[in-house]
Amino acid sequence: MCGIFGVITGKGSAYSSGFLNHSVKTLAHLSESRGKDSSGICLFNSQQKLQEIFKGPVPVSFLLKNNKLKENLNSAFSAKSDFRYAFGHARLVTNGTQLNDENNQPVIKDGIIAIHNGIVVNVNELWVKCPEIKRKYEIDTEVLLSLIRYHLQQNNSLEQSLVLSFNEVFGTVSAAMVFDDMNKFVLATNNGSLYTLHNGKDILFFASEKFMLRQFAKKTNLSEIGSYEINAVKPSEGLIVNLDEFKIIPISLIKTENKQPEELSSEKYPVKVYPVLSNKKQRSTVIDLNYIHLNPDAEKEKAILQYPIDKIKTLKRCSKCLLPETFPFIEYNEKGECNYCKNYKPKNQPKPINDLLKLVEPFRKKDGSPDVIIPFSGGRDSTYVLHVIKKELGLNPVTYTYDWGMVTDLARRNIARICGKLGVENIIVASDIHWKRENIRKNIEAWIKYPALGMIPLFMAGDKYFFYYAHKIKKQLGIDLEIWGINELENTNFKTGFAGLKPQFDKKRIYSLSIQNQLKLFGFVGKNLIQSPGYINQSVFDSLGSFASRYLTPKPNYYHLFDYVQWNEKVIEDTIIQNYDWEKAVDTNSTWRIGDGTASFYNYIYTLVAGFSENDTFRSNQIREGMISREDALRLIYEENKPRYNSIKWYLEIVGLDYETVIKKINNIPRLYNS
Repeated sequence: MCGIFGVITGKGSAYSSGFLNHSVKTLAHLSESRGKDSSGICLFNSQQKLQEIFKGPVPVSFLLKNNKLKENLNSAFSAKSDFRYAFGHARLVTNGTQLNDENNQPVIKDGIIAIHNGIVVNVNELWVKCPEIKRKYEIDTEVLLSLIRYHLQQNNSLEQSLVLSFNEVFGTVSAAMVFDDMNKFVLATNNGSLYTLHNGKDILFFASEKFMLRQFAKKTNLSEIGSYEINAVKPSEGLIVNLDEFKIIPISLIKTENKQPEELSSEKYPVKVYPVLSNKKQRSTVIDLNYIHLNPDAEKEKAILQYPIDKIKTLKRCSKCLLPETFPFIEYNEKGECNYCKNYKPKNQPKPINDLLKLVEPFRKKDGSPDVIIPFSGGRDSTYVLHVIKKELGLNPVTYTYDWGMVTDLARRNIARICGKLGVENIIVASDIHWKRENIRKNIEAWIKYPALGMIPLFMAGDKYFFYYAHKIKKQLGIDLEIWGINELENTNFKTGFAGLKPQFDKKRIYSLSIQNQLKLFGFVGKNLIQSPGYINQSVFDSLGSFASRYLTPKPNYYHLFDYVQWNEKVIEDTIIQNYDWEKAVDTNSTWRIGDGTASFYNYIYTLVAGFSENDTFRSNQIREGMISREDALRLIYEENKPRYNSIKWYLEIVGLDYETVIKKINNIPRLYNS
């Protein structure tokens, strides 16, 4: 979920301070795409035999401007007679607020300094299971370090201690660590998000992605290190670097032979931490929505939410599906059937799976390197796609996640669960989350002044870069194949319908828009920008870019799994829950859209104002496919459309809006069904 990077040199290596400084800074800047919430760097001061850490709630590019860090890096890298190292972290916050520096990386616990990319999803269970170790911080990385130290104290070797600790962890871990009582440097991963560049003699660089090391090699004159290799640290493997001899020892994290207990020095390296403060006002970037209903104001805040179910039940609905009279451009015939049913073409009729096997065969790589990109949100469909691609098609996938600030902690945990269990690399592209959330806040404030249902998709504009970065990462990795989990049953029509666009019953994909409708949509948005000038803010270019990303990004060798595998809700849920302990939300029984922080908010508006939501369109499509009865679907939507307090509260708090003020204003919007 974050970017880790570093450099290690052997004793007596001749590399200049300038070369090593440039190397660290280049790797740091390349790693920043994976996280901008906070950062940190650890270095070894050989003159004072001191481990120094600089960290704070700032992007790593800001951290590198710190004068004290510059000075100490120069000093550390000037000591050529001793081993030298510096390693760092660009953090996308998942556990523990970045406003408390103990939660920022590198993490220091029990004489171990470590940086960690991933999430330990069973962190709370491990603290209970292992009473011998004591928790001090919020961050999940701490438990791994405490486990390693505990096993070392039980007279295990370092290798055996790593194996025992990693086998207790559920989730994803790619980590680098040093110790205060032995001159060893550890690199280890359970999902393969770790790569090294080394000359096999006296220097090693590492980063979270292969592409980063390739770019690093382009930006850095590596002629002085001689020939080198870029290698993957494979899932459930690691490296132990003996710093005194610069001996690199490959290890397995699954099992190992019992070895002699580790020799630990009685003289320990002291640690000095230099906090680096932000020059901007900040709010916490992480809130666990699973616990929001436990806050003392929860019952009072829940009571503000409205769900006029009795009035909603009086709406005229299609006699075949569930679409109500408030649905844009809806028409009923003499039988009470709507035009959406009349024009519906069955979609859940996949081609034979053998057709997909034939399509992907030319892309299959025989050397075991990644051969397919899976855009991965952590939701139920993309999780099932990853399962099928890995387990049934036998491909070697790399997953990619675009985190634009509305990916919930629940979704991130599910990403870690599946990638850790399958040993699959997850590439994160993290936007400037503070900036994205500020854009959302401004657009909601502008919308509330002149609430037009057709402008609600603007709240989600920032996530459409998913398409752009998927294409970009394919090019970076030299992978041609891309398989998505887009589900045609999720087609809504009403979002653009509220913007005045008539339904396109013949469109090829659910995100397709004709040129005429694209122009009409621009006209509608432009009219609302004039009416509510608050929309004209820093997010305008972001929204235009997202439009181009969604509709104009080229999509070669781009396939949808559900064109070849039938979408079956029960099969998908059973597969992902039973195989991967996929986590459900606490505020709904539905498994759809639970990792998307925006959905619960906009569906509250649609349900309250129009009497229906995405759930109605989704269940209606299931009815048309013969997958569910109308009676069962109606029962489900009445339950699924209930306001989701935890998620709505999380959403408004995370973007910096007052919950009570916003909800009360939404509650006062005229409804389409009162008359």
